[in-house]
Amino acid sequence: MAGLHLTGEKELVLQLKDGDRKAFELLYHAYKKRVYNNLVKLLHSEPHAEELLQEVFYKVWVKRASLDPEKLFPAYLFRIAANLVVDHFRRATLDQKLQAHLIASGTELYDHLDDLINYKDSQEQLNNAIALLPPQRQKIYSLCKIEGKSYEEVGLLLGISTSTINDHMVKASRVIKTHFFGSKETAVALFFIYLLNQK
Repeated sequence: MAGLHLTGEKELVLQLKDGDRKAFELLYHAYKKRVYNNLVKLLHSEPHAEELLQEVFYKVWVKRASLDPEKLFPAYLFRIAANLVVDHFRRATLDQKLQAHLIASGTELYDHLDDLINYKDSQEQLNNAIALLPPQRQKIYSLCKIEGKSYEEVGLLLGISTSTINDHMVKASRVIKTHFFGSKETAVALFFIYLLNQK
């Protein structure tokens, strides 16, 4: 079961909010595989993934009364999962044997800017980061990344060479990456959210 139709999902969330265990079970079975598979990808540990999976849905059940049926359930689910992953890596830093793994994971995740910025809840952060760029660089970055135009198209539109476009994009990405992540823990959380939104 890959997911639920939006209308059916909303109805189940309403039922879950009222304490309906059957609705909880249906939501659990609809999303557990995606959550588990991506936890394994990120944690490289099936036991840890299984542990966090159960904790995710435990929190969903405990906090069921605060659910908002008007908001997408997967997004709520993924935020809980992301927070748990961050907590897991924080705990890992206390274990000298896991520190190297955390650093390596953080470095790898730090390189996924182009994928991460497409996540809708990060749009405000992205806009704030773009605002830090010089006007011409803002325009170039927005045309290439937001509107999806090629370097050639942007070059023709602005009357500058593709090499100049490339130079602006490299410098813009560097500024945005620094602003966007802030810390490797943030990168872990954002990458986890991104993974969970993949089919």
